[in-house]
Amino acid sequence: MERKSEIKRKTFETDILLKLILESNEKSKIDSGVKFFDHMLNSMSRHGFFYLDLNCKGDLGVDDHHSVEDIGICLGRAVKDALRDVRGIRRFGESTIPMDDALSLVVVDISGRPYFRYNGPELTGKIGNYSEELTIEFMRSFATNAEINLHINVFYGDNRHHIHESIFKALGVSLYRAYSINPMLKNEVMSTKGSLYDYSD
Repeated sequence: MERKSEIKRKTFETDILLKLILESNEKSKIDSGVKFFDHMLNSMSRHGFFYLDLNCKGDLGVDDHHSVEDIGICLGRAVKDALRDVRGIRRFGESTIPMDDALSLVVVDISGRPYFRYNGPELTGKIGNYSEELTIEFMRSFATNAEINLHINVFYGDNRHHIHESIFKALGVSLYRAYSINPMLKNEVMSTKGSLYDYSD
């Protein structure tokens, strides 16, 4: 069964349409309105083996914050929705990815419990027009709305572009390892409780 989701979200600040298909090698179509962020999401989807069709119209005249944060909300919700049937998933995923001078470790637990933690160099500068702190905002929004544990450790890096790209690539790989099916589990849920997400709402 194809694991996919479609999320529409419209506020006074952003208008987003997002389609997600897990376990896909199709090339994503991403237009967030923020070029550097497009590059990061493309890297994440490519290495995470998921197809992302994203269009966001945001209040970029204010700044990029609302667009990046709201895309994190939508992508998180899409991942949770696509994983409505969590039977057989590995649940945990981790990846340590180098990008030239930068090295990042990302660990994911598809737990139904949102938690985000970042440890590494302070991300307060700019890459072109992109504010580095937006990567943290995206990750927090994504983890909260996907209801996953997300831990990011950046060990080192000199080039700011490389730091961010190693984070997004590592997240993609970790997600793929977490959401992929373990044939040994058959129809079992990888939890002693017997459940992960609560879809009662």
